[in-house]
Amino acid sequence: MPPLLEVKGLHTEFRTGAGLVRAVDGISYTVEHGETVAIVGESGSGKSVGALSILRLIPDPPGRITDGEILFNGYDLRRLSEPEMREIRGRDIGMVFQEPMTSLNPVLTIGRQITEVLEQHQGADGSAAQRRALELLDLVGIADAGRRLRQYPHQLSGGMRQRVMIAIALACSPKLIIADEPTTALDVTIQAQILELMKSLTLKLNVALIVITHNLGVVARYASRVNVMYAGRIVEAGSAEDIYHDPRHPYTIALLKSVPRLDQPRRARLDPVDGQPPDLTKLDGGCSFRPRCRYAVEQCSQARPPLASVGGGGHTAACFRSADLVAARDVAA
Repeated sequence: MPPLLEVKGLHTEFRTGAGLVRAVDGISYTVEHGETVAIVGESGSGKSVGALSILRLIPDPPGRITDGEILFNGYDLRRLSEPEMREIRGRDIGMVFQEPMTSLNPVLTIGRQITEVLEQHQGADGSAAQRRALELLDLVGIADAGRRLRQYPHQLSGGMRQRVMIAIALACSPKLIIADEPTTALDVTIQAQILELMKSLTLKLNVALIVITHNLGVVARYASRVNVMYAGRIVEAGSAEDIYHDPRHPYTIALLKSVPRLDQPRRARLDPVDGQPPDLTKLDGGCSFRPRCRYAVEQCSQARPPLASVGGGGHTAACFRSADLVAARDVAA
């Protein structure tokens, strides 16, 4: 069976006063039916732009998708008309946006925002849509669903608003959900609840899930595969076990070291990633992570390392020194 989603050589750029920004620079990955895939990286790495490109929500101008294929369930989404894409959005692909307070309409009730999706994509009448909205709020763990449907977003907590966003994304029983930083602005206990909820729902409903986050620690127990992005490119990809136990790119290693660990002494200092993300209008022909990399050599300034196999099971990394990183870890151990 072919993958549910296959992104091939996707390029998305923005024309700005400062120059051309290649926010997504040739990324390729797949998502299988019912699979959870994480896309990880710092702010500005291209994670969200890549997700919005899948749904063709890039504003033009200043942005546009310039190359690549987005194959979803046998269709190339780039070739569909705008009315056809509107049918795909919400019905076949659900989206949980970053900030639920700004994503939900403040002047419409929670119930209306859920029933609108059902009426638009499934032709449900008022009473059927209302019943389904109650079921969805129960499904995502919101108590007293009847009262909550009559309330407005400002009357709900951040965690409840995020649950409402998940309910809207699930309303039409999509095949794929894209969750863009679903735990942003939530406290740590609510973050765990939201992630557990999304994982359990995807397993129960056999829905594929793309989780976009800047925190490698968040996806350790939820994703089956992880794509690490930097400066618009995927620099490492593999199973969660590969990424966490055998990282082969200096950026992945740096992200892992910057995450607090319970098995370390309380006074242990965190090891942050050195430097700042690059200016995407001023990238040269070398490795974009080179200025921040502790392992950089002359070769890194002369060419961009290709994404190449570094082990079995589809584990790949874009680093000229991936083999040396293993030796360095063995010596340190």
